[in-house]
Amino acid sequence: MKQNELSPPLGAKHKRKLVGRGDGSGHGTYSGRGCKGQKARSGGGVRLGFEGGQLPLIKRLPRKRGFTNVFKTKYNIVNVGKLAIFPPGTEVTPEELLRAGLIRTPDHPTKILGAGDIQHPLLVRANKFSSSAEKKILAAGGKVKQA
Repeated sequence: MKQNELSPPLGAKHKRKLVGRGDGSGHGTYSGRGCKGQKARSGGGVRLGFEGGQLPLIKRLPRKRGFTNVFKTKYNIVNVGKLAIFPPGTEVTPEELLRAGLIRTPDHPTKILGAGDIQHPLLVRANKFSSSAEKKILAAGGKVKQA
């Protein structure tokens, strides 16, 4: 096969619409532009986003404010009260929390917060602890380890 023998597949090429070539062509008289008006004129039409003089949507919306820190660390948050589902003396790791359904994304670091109460001792491993969570775990006789 030679380069000059290549051709596009059937249906890939469309014939150009010829307008203004008489009524018999089907595109005569108004040439597909309808009757008079702004859109019928040469160069006619309105700019992108124009809403007929009404305040456009883009101007009605509030502008972007502030900024988003792309380096922000997103944590899996677990409250101390939720750790009560584990039996006493258990080692609670992010893997155990995932298995128990307390966290969803294993790739995010885990942080334990102090809402709720815990009555029995646990060894809790996590990336971060709030001071109140740490106090409650230690008060129940448990241990805290940074993972």
